[in-house]
Amino acid sequence: MTPGPTLALAGLLPDQIVENLSLEPAFRGTQIFGWIHRGAPDFSHMTDLPSELRARLAGSAAVATTAVARRHDAPDGSTKLRILLADGAFVETMCLADPNGRRTACLSTQSGCAMGCAFCRTGLMGLARDLEAHEIVEQFLHLAREAGSVDNVVFMGMGEPFRNWESTARAIEVLRHPEGTGMGVRRITVSTCGIPAGILRLAEEGPDVKLAVSLVTADQDSRASLMPVARAHPLAELKDALIAYQRARRHRITLEIVLLAGLTDRDRDADALLRFIPPLRAMVNLIPWNPVPEIGFSEPSRERVLRFEERLARAGVPVTRRVGKGRGILGACGQLAVLQDRADPADAR
Repeated sequence: MTPGPTLALAGLLPDQIVENLSLEPAFRGTQIFGWIHRGAPDFSHMTDLPSELRARLAGSAAVATTAVARRHDAPDGSTKLRILLADGAFVETMCLADPNGRRTACLSTQSGCAMGCAFCRTGLMGLARDLEAHEIVEQFLHLAREAGSVDNVVFMGMGEPFRNWESTARAIEVLRHPEGTGMGVRRITVSTCGIPAGILRLAEEGPDVKLAVSLVTADQDSRASLMPVARAHPLAELKDALIAYQRARRHRITLEIVLLAGLTDRDRDADALLRFIPPLRAMVNLIPWNPVPEIGFSEPSRERVLRFEERLARAGVPVTRRVGKGRGILGACGQLAVLQDRADPADAR
């Protein structure tokens, strides 16, 4: 890691690199940007730059301000990285591989989370701080270097993206740039716990990425007991924002349902969801709760999951079931956390 107040380059576009470093000729910004996103660990690897420029850059800028503190690999092909930030805070990020070999980077937008969802381990951290754009992009670069090429990006890690939208949007812009990763917007998904103002801003301003909503349950009382955000923004307000988003963007929305035994996996919960969906064009992603040692909910039975799924399918709702990739290393949905006052159970796995 680079000490001192150096310029973090991973969160800048080529023209911003030129401007901040007063580079001439201007194509040097594109060269540096390309090297960063091809995985160059430092300026000495940027062999098409003059040696004097490389020396100047080494004294004033940083390719990366973060470092991989710990790596966990799961038998299912998932990789979890614990990233040390320059101020000593931590964040976790995942690379998930599907059976066809496609890799998805699950990026965090905050160190910890302030949303306090009762079933989510990240919430136990509270919010340490928002991440800067370069710290979000650097997660992607660390994953690409450690786990291989990445095909898709989901902002489903630690934190609520719409509570740190400026940095998240800048990171998306960097990842989309054709001189770097060139990630297409339809290969990027932003997941929110349900912040209507953020959804409306995405509808009005873009970028034109996919939207997933951690609905968890379509029963307002149950949702409010599990998710503090639902007390401030009831389901009716959330749905109005989703309708406005779909009118503006015309993309199908993913509704993520966390199935908790006896709480959100019942027939009446499926029926509430069926009532909530119209007139939205939505796909439902069922997520059987991933257990963590600090939280006392129970996983749903396979029978309950299948019954819930079949009830939606019979009604004509597109439905998928999330496989708990990374569960064995506490890297699945709702399991990411860095709890400083206790050992990480993933270390023993």
